[in-house]
Amino acid sequence: MAADAELLIDRRRLRRKLSLWRVVGIGGLVLAVGAVGLRARGGAEPFAFGTVRPQLARISIGGFIAGAESTTKLIERVRDASAVQGVVISISSPGGTTTGSEELYRNLRSLAEKKPMVAFVDGTAASGAYIAAIAADHIVARETALVGSIGVLFQYPDVSSLLDKVGVKVESIKSAPLKAEPSGFTPTSPEARAALAAVVGDTYAWFKGLVSERRKMNEKELATVSDGRVFSGRQSVPLKLVDGVGGERQAIAWLESERGVAKDLPVIDWKPKAKGGFQLWSALGLGADLVGLDGLATRLRQAGDETASLTQGGLLAVWRPGPADAAR
Repeated sequence: MAADAELLIDRRRLRRKLSLWRVVGIGGLVLAVGAVGLRARGGAEPFAFGTVRPQLARISIGGFIAGAESTTKLIERVRDASAVQGVVISISSPGGTTTGSEELYRNLRSLAEKKPMVAFVDGTAASGAYIAAIAADHIVARETALVGSIGVLFQYPDVSSLLDKVGVKVESIKSAPLKAEPSGFTPTSPEARAALAAVVGDTYAWFKGLVSERRKMNEKELATVSDGRVFSGRQSVPLKLVDGVGGERQAIAWLESERGVAKDLPVIDWKPKAKGGFQLWSALGLGADLVGLDGLATRLRQAGDETASLTQGGLLAVWRPGPADAAR
């Protein structure tokens, strides 16, 4: 009888232990699902159980810059977050559309007026991405980074010769000779080419004026760096394109020494919130996030933005190695 009683007590103890572990397991599953859900929405605000943690916010600018609304909202969130004591703009991009780059620049300037901000060129800050970099009051680049490519590009296909060979002719009725020029279906007229060159020249002058103002360059200094070339990080310092070489730690050290930001604050990645509904690129980006491939995740999300933006047309401020380098 005593043995039966001890066996019954052991069974009850075992049941209680199993019940406890079931509760722990279910709780862990709920937390995991919640974390995945937050990541799917673009990441939770970096608060720990309702407490505000002083921090530095890292905003990554990568891939093709096309003026995404999600990036605008992200910058607004960082600007309004009381926990954020300073901002690091981490850049690795060849540029993008001129309008997208201008929008990003304006938004970053608005952020810099409220939060201490530094730009860190982690790989490439060319063309439109350099426009984003000069929104900061201080720029640090890796020694081997690529910086510059100050110029504007307008590209369009001319398939008129191909259409002639296959016997296809595209007719059009226009309200004026320069309407819908260039079309790509007919050779570009001298008048249309001159009109496009005027737009490119005006936008190029705007780009150079922005660089001259933000980087305090005179005409001679500006002429040296604004011929469409890219420069290494080391070359960029004496050319006044950047302020120093180093890694993100050096960029943060400037915030601490020159802007009075507290030392040793955690650096938290702030990411755009995903749009509602299922999207292939966002889903692929989330998958890369979950396995720890942050760089790939950023490129996948940017690929979605680039795919959408390529149908919009317009001027480009983008660096492409080879014959398609930005035109002056």
